[in-house]
Amino acid sequence: MLVDSPPSKQSADAGGGAVRPRGRRSARAAGLVLSLVVLLLVCVASIAVGAKPVPLADVWHGLFHYTGTGNDVLIRDLRVPRTLMGLMVGAALGLSGTVMQALTRNPLAEPGLMGVNAGASAAVVTAISFFGITSLTGYVWFALLGAAVVSVVVYVLGGSRAATPVRLALAGTAATAALFGYVNAVQLLDSVALDRLRFWIVGSLSNADLATIRQVAPFIAAGVLLALLIARPLNAMEMGDDTARALGANLTRTRLLGVVTVTLLCGAATAACGPIVFVGLMVPYLVRALTGPDLRWILPYAAVLSPVLLIGADVLGRILVRPAELQVGIVTAFVGGPVFIHLVRRKRMAQL
Repeated sequence: MLVDSPPSKQSADAGGGAVRPRGRRSARAAGLVLSLVVLLLVCVASIAVGAKPVPLADVWHGLFHYTGTGNDVLIRDLRVPRTLMGLMVGAALGLSGTVMQALTRNPLAEPGLMGVNAGASAAVVTAISFFGITSLTGYVWFALLGAAVVSVVVYVLGGSRAATPVRLALAGTAATAALFGYVNAVQLLDSVALDRLRFWIVGSLSNADLATIRQVAPFIAAGVLLALLIARPLNAMEMGDDTARALGANLTRTRLLGVVTVTLLCGAATAACGPIVFVGLMVPYLVRALTGPDLRWILPYAAVLSPVLLIGADVLGRILVRPAELQVGIVTAFVGGPVFIHLVRRKRMAQL
């Protein structure tokens, strides 16, 4: 007579081990869906809430029954492009910060560490002071060019084929110091450049329009695609160069593609809105604590939650000083400063 025997401890443990990863994936997927819902709500708030109160009926009318009234223009021609720009720039900053932290194996790295913000700022001040460029659409191309040139210089100074996280960080820091010194010098010598640049360099979504969105969208789209493509080799690199080589990762190619990714994403975002700080630092760091070290999850989360932070900060800036506005770069700096200090003081930060 056959009697069913109870499952062994090993088989029970194996079954539990199989369930736990599935449960973790389900929790991550549910969290991502929840994040998308939060993003949708923040976008609705960005369209409906501003320095000028607008009734919800007028918001609906401006979106779906546009007739050219004052509130219609405010909603469709100003707030909708502003929200779209916030979505694009927020995702770009979050993804570029994630890639930067993986490249340098530094949880406190952010896109400015590669000198991208400084390169874009130096190019814009040059355009204003020496070429007489006055339009935001003109700034975009100069900013992208400046970001690209500085990224190449930093990569070469960092050792090119022998580039390491430390060398890239040191080269980026040196380039940033030199370029911001140039920016400050030009502003002191050219008061016209100072007047025009001060609105851009603070970091703002208020000048967003469809023309600028169309200009930067291809660069951001290319950067997003590259970031997703290099997620797996970046995962391997975070375990160390020797381990990454053993797993078959091409370190030189991955670092080069990572630099290109950061340049495209952060360069386009900076060109459109100015250098907005801390978004690319805070969100990837906090997401890593939620999802674990797998970049295949960190990247989608960062792409969703970074716009939540940026657009939320923009809405907050419109409310705090009504009827005026507080630029989003100022709000993120006020929020990011204390968070950065807290992260630096954490005793276990090096273990992440």
